[in-house]
Amino acid sequence: MIDHTADQDAWAAALRSHGRRVTKQRLAVLAAVQHHPHSPAEGILAAAREELPELTAQSVYVVLSDLTDLQMLRRFEPPHSPALYETRVGDNHHHAVCISCGKVEDVDCAVGHAPCLTPHWDEHTKPMTIQIADVLYQGICQDCQAKQQLPVLPVTKK
Repeated sequence: MIDHTADQDAWAAALRSHGRRVTKQRLAVLAAVQHHPHSPAEGILAAAREELPELTAQSVYVVLSDLTDLQMLRRFEPPHSPALYETRVGDNHHHAVCISCGKVEDVDCAVGHAPCLTPHWDEHTKPMTIQIADVLYQGICQDCQAKQQLPVLPVTKK
């Protein structure tokens, strides 16, 4: 078993601040997501069962939903994938997904300040005040590039 004492203290305080009881199920799910970021519910269930073998799938789904609603977890849905979860919340980071193996990496805000992107409004739309930009980068990770021995495309100068 892994010692999660510092994390558990912070999670317990956050749960109490949201009016939730601190339960072994919630703590096991938080620990699983912390140590296996960008995992689907089934992966979180398997990881959490290493510490809490009697944990049911239904409990995990309920806890994931509740913790996402409380914004203690972030849920995102890459194309062709089940929803993935992470404990990195409270910032406006994005994700890069490998289209070959499915690996997910966090990407900090690339340009400027949150929400990172300034939309162009045409004359037929009513502009909104943007709060969050959710960008998903898709490409091929370095591991997959190495395995496939993809040719390096030359950079052309204009």
